[in-house]
Amino acid sequence: MSLVEQMDTVTDASAGTVDRHATTQTFESTNPASGAVVGVFPVHDAGAVAETVARARAAATHWAELGFDGRRQRLAAYRGYLARRMNELADLVHRENGKPHGDAILEITLTIDHLAWAGAHARGTLGPRRVRAGMLAADHAAYLEYQPLGVIGVIGPWNYPVLTPMGSIAYALAAGNAVVFKPSEYTPAVGAWLAAAWRAAVPDAADAFQVVTGFGETGAALCRAGVDKLAFTGSAPTGKKVMAACAENLVPVLLELGGKDAMIVDDDADVVAAADAAVWGAMSNAGQTCIGIERVYATERVYDRFVAEVTAQVRTLRPGSDDEAAYGPMTMPSQGDVVRRHVSDAEAAGRVVRGEADPALFPNEHFLAPAVLLDLPESSPAIREETFGPTLAITKVKDAEEALERANATSYGLAGAVFSRSRSRAMDLARRMRSGMTSVNSVLTFASIPALPFGGVGESGFGRIHGEDGLKEFTRAKAITRRRVALPVNLMSFSRPASATDALARVMGMIHGRHR
Repeated sequence: MSLVEQMDTVTDASAGTVDRHATTQTFESTNPASGAVVGVFPVHDAGAVAETVARARAAATHWAELGFDGRRQRLAAYRGYLARRMNELADLVHRENGKPHGDAILEITLTIDHLAWAGAHARGTLGPRRVRAGMLAADHAAYLEYQPLGVIGVIGPWNYPVLTPMGSIAYALAAGNAVVFKPSEYTPAVGAWLAAAWRAAVPDAADAFQVVTGFGETGAALCRAGVDKLAFTGSAPTGKKVMAACAENLVPVLLELGGKDAMIVDDDADVVAAADAAVWGAMSNAGQTCIGIERVYATERVYDRFVAEVTAQVRTLRPGSDDEAAYGPMTMPSQGDVVRRHVSDAEAAGRVVRGEADPALFPNEHFLAPAVLLDLPESSPAIREETFGPTLAITKVKDAEEALERANATSYGLAGAVFSRSRSRAMDLARRMRSGMTSVNSVLTFASIPALPFGGVGESGFGRIHGEDGLKEFTRAKAITRRRVALPVNLMSFSRPASATDALARVMGMIHGRHR
């Protein structure tokens, strides 16, 4: 099935078999680099969303009954389909999101790796196991298992339209749940492609993964449509709205929100490597990366060399939609306004180093030149607010302790990085950084390791995707006890003799009372 045929299939009946009479409104997805229409999609109303969730509910039973091995086989078929169509999907991501084709390939390969890990490790992480019953329940056997919740709603972002939502979708499916996915209104074609690929690769469980498309109202309808959990990736203000909508029916939420991630460059850092990582972490994907580096705190000893290395690299970067471009356009036009405001404020308060690419040659206003912002006040918008664009703020500090203090002085807490040749020093700083994830002598690496959990603290959200924590996030813990033998005295009975509890108190005192 070609991309056009897949898109036609999904556009005709977005989530697979949604009643096309349930909604009459449509919207266009456009290429941010050219404005060309990528596709036309339905705006699913509350009724259409409810129908989709109902079908997913019916499919969830069959999907769960397939067991760990059955689901693993089907997830393998799905990832194989994605691997064979990788270039096709990357081309669509390039056209709809704007990022370079090579970066889209990287995103898809990481997704495939996560699919493989989730399918392979679901049984070991979630399967039934026996646990120690302890002294007070020595006559019982104790068991623990993790059961699927049922139907998971996923609201995905536009900046990484494959990897980020699949961080929830893949792990929710591996755990035995059905999924209803609402992609961003800026990348609905990618979401529709993923759903069509699932139906093609896993026809006997096609309704276990479905898609609805639309705007905020469609997302709100998904929150209220009876899902058993909602995973959302996006901004903190929107996350609060999602949480409020889900609270109406006590639907638990997983929120992966924004960040203002910092890098610490210590006295003994490899300055060249740190600069290369900082530029990639800040500028790749046009800076539209929740775990991207937005702030760098470099110590006095390395500051000048670090700034020289960074600015030399930044001057060679050029945005565009061609194969030679370093990064693409801003996917969401309004975010460009935020970036321009931060850079403008920085020009008034500090120093700005721009890339040498001539903005007059850019295809349109969605392409932004890279900018390095030097020694801004900590109160400036470019330091306090999420920029989410191709900028990097660098600040000189006395030492790594001051760097850590400033790095932690934010309401966000998603990720960060530390550069130091001292393993013990770097690990100590990484542990004390207030973030859900930290890379040492690299950036963003944790996102590429399926076994590691992904998520933040504070206004960066809560809950985890990826790894064992990500699998458990989409389950409920089930505890079971089984009485093996009958003891002479049953402590949990009105018929127990008074002497039994006195004896129990003496025994507990002998065992635990000696410890001070």
